[in-house]
Amino acid sequence: MIFLFTDFGAGDIYVGQVKARLALLAPGVPVIDLLHDAAPFRVQASAHLLCALADDQTSGSVTLAVVDPGVGTVRRPVAVRMRESWFVGPDNGLISVLAARSDLVEVHEIAWRPSELSASFHGRDLFAPVVGRLAAGSLHPDALRPVAALDVSFGAADLAEVIYIDHYGNALTGLRASADGAERVFRVRGRAVRFARVFAEAPPDEPFWYVNSIGLIEIAFDRGSAAARLGLRVGDEVSVCAE
Repeated sequence: MIFLFTDFGAGDIYVGQVKARLALLAPGVPVIDLLHDAAPFRVQASAHLLCALADDQTSGSVTLAVVDPGVGTVRRPVAVRMRESWFVGPDNGLISVLAARSDLVEVHEIAWRPSELSASFHGRDLFAPVVGRLAAGSLHPDALRPVAALDVSFGAADLAEVIYIDHYGNALTGLRASADGAERVFRVRGRAVRFARVFAEAPPDEPFWYVNSIGLIEIAFDRGSAAARLGLRVGDEVSVCAE
């Protein structure tokens, strides 16, 4: 199974080109869209979101992970094996949070290059062929070169920021719920945010936080947009109140 995680935009021209390349190299292998609307260029935020989503991926899967504002520069292309699965993308920190929280991590630099490699679309020309061949079991051993570690790592710690805003206006944070009990009060954009278990139990017309389905603390309004009402954006700091 192949999973895709990118900032390419679900309605743009790029995802189709990647899937076409995958279909040629791994016919019959299911391709699952995890996300194509990761916050553009926000590598650290996307690294935490990718890590949270990775728990749903099956053992033996291959994930193409691309949020790559440095495409075409000297940053390394890598394939990282962990949790019995592969994660393929740029060595810019995107895969590093997951790697930092995992055991038995094997990092490989991608040594293979296609005969034609565009400067601006490594997702299609470099990463997708490696993903397709890994999924099909046809990648030549010389295509990957083991290296000691990733060049860029954000570490295993949580990120106390908004990392993604969904179409409802709910704001996902890079904070894992296991670190915070229901008594915690957070502050974002100058507003105190208290816990509610589900939307229907939230106080009327008040922001609240809850534990979302992928284990992250999420800020929301019941039947309203937290992003619009609080002016939230990806990168906004989320702090713990003293009260």
